[in-house]
Amino acid sequence: MSASAQALPPPDRDPDARARLGWTLVALVLLWPLLVLAEFRPWALFDAGNLRVMGSFLGGFLPPATSTEFLGYLLEATLETMAIATAGIALALLLAVPLSVLSTRALAVSKIGPGPGRLGGKMVRAAGRALLTFLRAIPEIVWALMFVRVLGLGPAAGVLALAITYGGMLGKVYTEILESTDTRPARAILEAGGGRFAALAYGLLPNAAQELTSYTVYRWECAVRASVIMGFVGAGGLGQLMDQSMKMLNGGEAATILFVFLVLVLFADALSATLRRALA
Repeated sequence: MSASAQALPPPDRDPDARARLGWTLVALVLLWPLLVLAEFRPWALFDAGNLRVMGSFLGGFLPPATSTEFLGYLLEATLETMAIATAGIALALLLAVPLSVLSTRALAVSKIGPGPGRLGGKMVRAAGRALLTFLRAIPEIVWALMFVRVLGLGPAAGVLALAITYGGMLGKVYTEILESTDTRPARAILEAGGGRFAALAYGLLPNAAQELTSYTVYRWECAVRASVIMGFVGAGGLGQLMDQSMKMLNGGEAATILFVFLVLVLFADALSATLRRALA
């Protein structure tokens, strides 16, 4: 072999290619029974009869409804949906923020060193995490059904359902975000004798604020969609209007309502980007 050939660099090759291929095959073997159990048959969508049904259903969406009377109802329902989502998230924050501060190991004073409060702190954090698990374990639609029976038809049931379930979701993710960010500044404040609030405000939030804000706005977007689903059980908003349109087989009204959903999602994306830029 010539000296020039020996000087050539080795060919580009992923040293872990065989391992990745092996794990991919293992994942496919494990996934296949799950797909069979879930009766996942996507080719059924392309059956001639099913295509005819879908085409007829989607064809009913055109043209979208634009009558003045319907747009008035739509505006009222949209404002009600945004109010449900915003009030639900605001109440969820009242649950999530203190529980996440209580549950996160990043603000655990007892972890600084050995002391009598170490076991107690661990038990308090475990209790906080257990409460967050309970809050998010029950879907918001179940809470909505219960509150509709208690409070009657209307948006109040949706607000309370969102507050409870999303409080658990936000608290869990807030806890993980605070633990995954750089905790050294907060630890230094705690070791210097500072309080939890100072460690949170000056040690953790400067690094985690963008991620916390992005996730909060994303949850607001999810709350808008969830409020629609809860509207089908009488919790008001766009969901209730959509339910009425679908029951009357009015595809044009449904298409207009779906367009409003798209606008709300785009608004949430723009709001998230603006807030993250402001916090950068």
